Amino acid sequence: MKYFHVFALFLLSVFHTSCGQDKTSVPQDNVSKGLYSESQLLESEKVPVSMVRNVKQARNGDILIASYLGVFRYDGTSFTNLTSKISSPRFSSFWDVLEDRKGNLWFASKDSGVYHLPAGEISFQHFTTKDGLARNMALDIYEDSAGNIWFGASRYDGKSFRNFTTKDGFPSNHIRLLLEDKTGRLWFGAHGEDMFVYDGKTFTVLKNNDGKAFNNVWSIIEDKKGHIWFGDVNGLWRYDGSTFTHVSQRDAYAIIEDKKGNIWTTGAGNSNVWALSRYDANTLYDKTPTVTEIKSGRIMDFLCLLEANDGSIWFGSGGGVHRYDGKTFTDFTSKEVQK
Repeated sequence: MKYFHVFALFLLSVFHTSCGQDKTSVPQDNVSKGLYSESQLLESEKVPVSMVRNVKQARNGDILIASYLGVFRYDGTSFTNLTSKISSPRFSSFWDVLEDRKGNLWFASKDSGVYHLPAGEISFQHFTTKDGLARNMALDIYEDSAGNIWFGASRYDGKSFRNFTTKDGFPSNHIRLLLEDKTGRLWFGAHGEDMFVYDGKTFTVLKNNDGKAFNNVWSIIEDKKGHIWFGDVNGLWRYDGSTFTHVSQRDAYAIIEDKKGNIWTTGAGNSNVWALSRYDANTLYDKTPTVTEIKSGRIMDFLCLLEANDGSIWFGSGGGVHRYDGKTFTDFTSKEVQK
């Protein structure tokens, strides 16, 4: 394990590949194409202006934003760059952020492993394959009910990593833990892989009513009723414990359930234009649920999703982070907001 004081500056290697569902693949971040100017790179040290893959909420209500060029905290008034002292935006590659139940912060990067800031401390720990991490490509972070932290197929128990591979029954060495449901089952999926469930003893590849496996599952949630919602290459699905229902052909790159029971998604709609969409709670179980496109735009305009404590909907895009309060959209990269 390596320790880096927050005042030390070190370089991270730069490489970035696209991700997302095959039929609506998310293009590479502009930084990989060299399209960011010097002024934009300087601006990215203050606010998230690059691709935002994940938005989470801290225990105190602050919004945590994993931007490709840095990880930020928004306290309702201003942004704080949490990674400015450990990585220059020019060499960053952050994809996910998490504050665990103990108040520790975790940052996942595209090609430089994982960064960990223990609660109350000012020194980061840096985990890579040299410390037992399965891969330096850490695209997501998940905390299970036992307090273990997962990075793809790597599980960290606070002392060491346990890496799950095909030798353990995994269909692949590159699977990501997407969800632990209320029964304790673990749901895994990844880009180009079949989704499967692990009940503690058996790995089961799930198949739809046609006998086909669900492939390329990137988003999954468990709703208040215990039903599983997920998106694959064929759209949005719901699983009630015995039956899979194909809810919509609209993509579901990200999925959340809000406090009112509505299901929100991002991804391509019927016209293949990407959108922020809401499925009405009162019609979720109808043959054709009522879905409203709240806002539509370009392919990178709608990525991750979060409902904040105040009921506002936050989403990431290829160019920053945005908030919808039910009436108004706020673009936090605009000059007016930054003032």
